[in-house]
Amino acid sequence: HEYGLTFLAPQGISTDSEPSAADVAKLVEQVKQDKAAAIFVENITNPRLIEQIAGETGIKVGGTLYSDALSGADGPASTYIDMMHNNITQIKGAILGS
Repeated sequence: HEYGLTFLAPQGISTDSEPSAADVAKLVEQVKQDKAAAIFVENITNPRLIEQIAGETGIKVGGTLYSDALSGADGPASTYIDMMHNNITQIKGAILGS
Protein backbone atom coordinates (compact mmCIF):
# COMPACT_ATOMS: atom_id res chain seq x y z
CA HIS A 1 0.00 0.00 0.00
CA GLU A 2 3.06 2.22 0.09
CA TYR A 3 2.38 3.42 -3.45
CA GLY A 4 -1.40 3.23 -3.40
CA LEU A 5 -1.46 -0.05 -5.33
CA THR A 6 -3.38 -3.14 -4.41
CA PHE A 7 -2.48 -6.47 -5.95
CA LEU A 8 -5.29 -8.97 -6.24
CA ALA A 9 -4.71 -12.68 -6.59
CA PRO A 10 -7.35 -15.05 -7.89
CA GLN A 11 -8.83 -16.97 -4.98
CA GLY A 12 -9.20 -20.73 -5.23
CA ILE A 13 -7.45 -21.15 -8.59
CA SER A 14 -4.71 -23.74 -8.88
CA THR A 15 -1.80 -23.35 -11.28
CA ASP A 16 -1.79 -27.14 -11.65
CA SER A 17 -5.07 -27.37 -13.56
CA GLU A 18 -7.38 -25.44 -15.85
CA PRO A 19 -10.06 -23.41 -14.05
CA SER A 20 -13.68 -24.45 -14.45
CA ALA A 21 -16.33 -22.19 -15.97
CA ALA A 22 -17.46 -21.39 -12.41
CA ASP A 23 -13.87 -20.46 -11.44
CA VAL A 24 -13.61 -18.11 -14.43
CA ALA A 25 -16.98 -16.54 -13.57
CA LYS A 26 -15.72 -15.91 -10.01
CA LEU A 27 -12.54 -14.30 -11.35
CA VAL A 28 -14.51 -12.05 -13.69
CA GLU A 29 -16.75 -11.00 -10.79
CA GLN A 30 -13.73 -10.37 -8.52
CA VAL A 31 -12.06 -8.17 -11.14
CA LYS A 32 -15.26 -6.17 -11.67
CA GLN A 33 -16.03 -5.86 -7.97
CA ASP A 34 -12.52 -4.71 -7.10
CA LYS A 35 -12.52 -2.24 -10.02
CA ALA A 36 -9.14 -3.37 -11.28
CA ALA A 37 -7.36 -0.88 -13.54
CA ALA A 38 -5.44 -3.59 -15.38
CA ILE A 39 -4.69 -7.27 -15.26
CA PHE A 40 -1.33 -8.85 -15.97
CA VAL A 41 -0.02 -12.11 -17.34
CA GLU A 42 2.72 -13.93 -15.45
CA ASN A 43 5.54 -15.11 -17.67
CA ILE A 44 5.19 -18.69 -16.46
CA THR A 45 1.45 -19.04 -17.10
CA ASN A 46 -0.74 -19.48 -20.15
CA PRO A 47 -2.17 -16.05 -21.10
CA ARG A 48 -5.52 -17.48 -22.33
CA LEU A 49 -7.28 -17.08 -18.98
CA ILE A 50 -6.14 -13.48 -18.56
CA GLU A 51 -7.14 -12.66 -22.14
CA GLN A 52 -10.58 -14.21 -21.52
CA ILE A 53 -11.04 -12.19 -18.33
CA ALA A 54 -9.95 -9.03 -20.14
CA GLY A 55 -12.47 -9.72 -22.89
CA GLU A 56 -15.31 -10.30 -20.44
CA THR A 57 -14.56 -7.29 -18.24
CA GLY A 58 -13.27 -4.76 -20.76
CA ILE A 59 -10.16 -4.28 -18.62
CA LYS A 60 -6.89 -4.09 -20.50
CA VAL A 61 -4.06 -6.57 -20.16
CA GLY A 62 -1.24 -4.49 -18.71
CA GLY A 63 1.58 -6.68 -19.96
CA THR A 64 3.70 -9.57 -18.75
CA LEU A 65 5.17 -9.61 -15.26
CA TYR A 66 8.03 -11.85 -14.19
CA SER A 67 7.88 -13.47 -10.77
CA ASP A 68 9.11 -17.03 -10.41
CA ALA A 69 11.39 -17.22 -13.43
CA LEU A 70 13.60 -14.85 -15.36
CA SER A 71 13.51 -14.44 -19.12
CA GLY A 72 16.18 -15.75 -21.44
CA ALA A 73 19.42 -13.81 -21.81
CA ASP A 74 17.97 -11.68 -24.63
CA GLY A 75 14.64 -11.07 -22.86
CA PRO A 76 13.41 -8.16 -20.77
CA ALA A 77 14.09 -9.87 -17.43
CA SER A 78 17.38 -11.71 -17.75
CA THR A 79 18.59 -10.55 -14.31
CA TYR A 80 16.80 -9.72 -11.08
CA ILE A 81 17.34 -5.98 -11.66
CA ASP A 82 16.01 -6.29 -15.23
CA MET A 83 13.00 -8.23 -13.91
CA MET A 84 12.17 -5.49 -11.40
CA HIS A 85 12.63 -2.79 -14.05
CA ASN A 86 10.38 -4.67 -16.49
CA ASN A 87 7.66 -5.19 -13.89
CA ILE A 88 7.71 -1.55 -12.78
CA THR A 89 7.61 -0.38 -16.40
CA GLN A 90 4.67 -2.68 -17.19
CA ILE A 91 2.69 -1.59 -14.11
CA LYS A 92 3.45 2.10 -14.64
CA GLY A 93 2.47 1.87 -18.31
CA ALA A 94 -0.84 0.21 -17.44
CA ILE A 95 -1.68 2.79 -14.78
CA LEU A 96 -0.70 5.80 -16.88
CA GLY A 97 -2.14 4.35 -20.07
CA SER A 98 1.09 4.37 -22.01
